[in-house]
Amino acid sequence: MSSAPRSGSDPVRATARTNVSSQLLHDLRSPLNQIIGYSELLGEEGDAHSGEDFRADLQKIRTAGHRILTVIEQNFTSVSEKAMAIAVDDDEEDFAPDSVISQQPAVAPGLVLVVDDDASNREVLSRRLTRQGHGVMTASSGRDALERVGQAAFDLVLLDIMMPDMDGYEVLRRIKADDQLQHIPVIMISALSEVQSVVRCIEAGAEDYLTKPFNPTLLKARIGATLGRKRGRDRETVLFEQLQKNYKRLQEVEKLRDDMRNMIVHDLRTPLTAVIVGVEMLEKHGALNETQHEMMVIAAGGGKTLLRMINDLLDVEKMESGATQLQYEELSAPALVAGAIEQVVSLAEEGKTALVTEIASGLPPFRGDASLLSRTLVNLIANAIKFTRAGTVTIAASEETGNIRFAVGDTGDGIPSEAFERIFEKFGQLDSHKKVGTGLGLAFCKLAVEAHGGHIEVESTPGVGSLFSFTIPLVARGE
Repeated sequence: MSSAPRSGSDPVRATARTNVSSQLLHDLRSPLNQIIGYSELLGEEGDAHSGEDFRADLQKIRTAGHRILTVIEQNFTSVSEKAMAIAVDDDEEDFAPDSVISQQPAVAPGLVLVVDDDASNREVLSRRLTRQGHGVMTASSGRDALERVGQAAFDLVLLDIMMPDMDGYEVLRRIKADDQLQHIPVIMISALSEVQSVVRCIEAGAEDYLTKPFNPTLLKARIGATLGRKRGRDRETVLFEQLQKNYKRLQEVEKLRDDMRNMIVHDLRTPLTAVIVGVEMLEKHGALNETQHEMMVIAAGGGKTLLRMINDLLDVEKMESGATQLQYEELSAPALVAGAIEQVVSLAEEGKTALVTEIASGLPPFRGDASLLSRTLVNLIANAIKFTRAGTVTIAASEETGNIRFAVGDTGDGIPSEAFERIFEKFGQLDSHKKVGTGLGLAFCKLAVEAHGGHIEVESTPGVGSLFSFTIPLVARGE
């Protein structure tokens, strides 16, 4: 390898060499890029058809080009720019044939736009990309490039920086500022390796930066990596769009389902009420024997249970939609508890369950919706009776900081901790194989309490019992 000229010790001479204009360096490197590029292409084409002398001569041309490039790098660029240059061993490096390039990870071909104001540069790069299997289109100016990217679905743009009229920086800025184009990756190309230029391009959104002349293997690797990243992003975009479509469709289907269910449930209420009233009127039209009376009671009871289920469902749907308007009034905790117990006394007697009250003295009045809170207590007490079986259910009321606290404890089977959240969900069941009720009662309680600005929770130990409690603020929400 022959020694390249080195900078002398004269500071003035060294400064003059390193301060050569960027335009001049660009003008020097561009023809070198063409000499080296064409020699590589000819060498690859001649591997199978030409003799040793032909390939050797091409190698000499390419080596001479690299030596001139080395002289430029060593004498007319700054230290930081030299660090950006790709080192080439002129004596040992041979042509980079397809057999070497093909060892790089395979990448599916893409449509590439090559932008360069020099026709020879465009041709060298286009032939290289075509040989790698890519579709190639070219643009001779920045304005031409912007027009073309709006007309075809490019996978990549290879963009020269130094062009007249509109340089590569401006073209890059406009591409990245356009919502329809900003997804196209751009690799900036320059005959210069200035650090500031590289930083400026990357900060402006460029995917990568390549300097002329190109190392064929490096060129293929950079393009392959860039296309790989783009296709990954494209897949993510398609999947996200499909997910959004599916989610929107799911929302539409769920709304249709809910609308149909609400319509059916709402329409069932009127004829069901008529059935209940009709069954209960039977005794008024003549005495019933014991069997007939028993059947009438069972039928009326079943109808009322179904009517409560319908009302619970409609109320839950209404509260979930935020359509419920609370009817605030001044309430007494002891009176609220007494009224709720009165509604479940017969259920407790039937289940041989003892009801115990623990009401703190001197509880202040509070404001709330009497109907919703009464039904909340009734649901909690009824659930406790249902799962206690000849045990004890304790209903308590006390004052906490700024709240009235209601609690319903039982000595039943208890609830596993992993089910605590599920039982408050709509249609949530403790055991899907042993369904008891509709799974709406606790969902209703949670929504009713939270509508008041309160909180509901459960504590339970399997085999020992459960404690459901909720708090209602003394100061009504919004008042």
